[in-house]
Parts: sequence; C-alpha cells; structure tokens
Amino acid sequence: MKDAAALSVREFGAGAEPVLALHCGLGTSGMWKDVAAGLGDTTVTAPDLPGHGRSGPFPDGVDVHDAACDAVRPLLDRPMHLVGHSFGATVALRLAQDTPAHVLSLALIEPVFFAAAADGPVKSAHYEREAAHFAGFERGDLMGTAQGFNSVWGGGAPWESFPERARQLMASQMPFVIGTEPSLWRDIHGMLHPDRMARLSMPVSLVRGGDSVPIIAEIHHGLLSRLPHGREAVIPGAGHMLVMTHADDVARQICVTMVEAKARSAVTPR
Repeated sequence: MKDAAALSVREFGAGAEPVLALHCGLGTSGMWKDVAAGLGDTTVTAPDLPGHGRSGPFPDGVDVHDAACDAVRPLLDRPMHLVGHSFGATVALRLAQDTPAHVLSLALIEPVFFAAAADGPVKSAHYEREAAHFAGFERGDLMGTAQGFNSVWGGGAPWESFPERARQLMASQMPFVIGTEPSLWRDIHGMLHPDRMARLSMPVSLVRGGDSVPIIAEIHHGLLSRLPHGREAVIPGAGHMLVMTHADDVARQICVTMVEAKARSAVTPR
C-alpha cells in the first residue's frame, strides 16, 4: 500500500516563474500538461492529490479537504502563482488564505465551492440533481454513483466511452467525492468568512466555461462579491473539463493574472 503521506509530483517546463497547479477531483497531475505548455517562461509543479494518480491514499478518519491541503502545503514554500481546477481550485483558495504572502496570483478554474453560491433555484436544482445521482452510494452502488457523477461533471463524455478499468477507478473514488460535502457545501473550514476572504489581496481570476454546469456561474458570482480583487473570464463553448478541451484559452487567462501580478510588483509605493 502506498504511504498516505507520499505525493507524486510532476514538473512541466524549466522557466523562471514558479506555478503550483492543483487538479480536479478524480483527475491527475498530467491534466496540466497542455495548459503548462502555454504558460511561457514558467516551471509548473503539479502534484497528484492524495488518493489520485500515483500519490498515496487519503488517511483514514481525516476530512478530505484537510488532508489535501496538508499534503500540498509544503509545496507552497516560496512566492508562487497558484492555479486550481474544480476541487483543486477549492484547495488553492484555502491555501491562498492560509499563506497569502506565498501567492503571487491566484487562478481558480471552475471551483466547486457550492457554499459560495447564493441560495436560490439554481443551487437547489443542482443539489437535487446530485442527490438523485448519489442516492446509490448508501446502497453500495459505487459504479452507479460514478456514472451519475460523470453525467454532471464529465464535460459531456459518455460513460460508455470510458474503458472498464477507468470506470472501476472512478467508482473506487466515490467515497472521496461524498467526503467533500462538509467542506464544499457547508464550508466547515470557514473559507467564506470575511476575514479570510480579505486576505486575498493578490490578483485573482475566476475562469469558467460558457457551457459548463449552471451552478458554476453562481459560485463565481458569490466569490467575486467577496473578493477584494477579482475578475472573471468565460471561455465560449467550454464545459467543466476546459483544462483539457480548451487548454490554450485557459493558459491565456492564467497568463493575464500573472502579468497583473508582475505589474503590481513593479509599482513602487509612494
């Protein structure tokens, strides 16, 4: 069995600007390869989160968001540009709040931080949709739960298009998905607290696909209303898996945020 503390880490590029990139739930570090290729003079450090790829499993009895943040935090050991997608974006958000001095810029790509969305019909409909898809989890139907998860967040990829091995892997990761509920829906870590949001004084970009799951736009709206400095970019025709389907567009938006950070650092206070 893999060591629960061990993270598998990949690097893309060998440039001057350090970037830490955190992948989505059920993803791997390799999903950043094409985005990294569009980031110019950078070195992109991309770990496999616990329970994903070649990293060790989540430790037993530990909140999955706590475990992910604790595992990744040592990589944020100097000022870096921080990027995250989906679940990885929520980890990036929390790390930026914990260590703002080490975050030059923050790019959040479709963060699945449902607690940030205002209560209303879009949020209610999404909750009911996920509840229906995940109902089989309590009955031990991991494969059916994984199929439901993919129907919401798979970016339109048909379940039948995945080989059996990939389906089995996704099914085995459903306890992780269910385990994200306290942090993503109930914000048990207090990430929306005004004091924590006020720490995000670095340039922040929220990037989403124009054809993504409707709840994402509501999450972005909720976060932008709380951020001291935030901008949103919408990539036409893209869905939730835009880091793979629209890598060049995503890279361009990350670069905009990095350029803004450089411009700020070049300004000498009067």
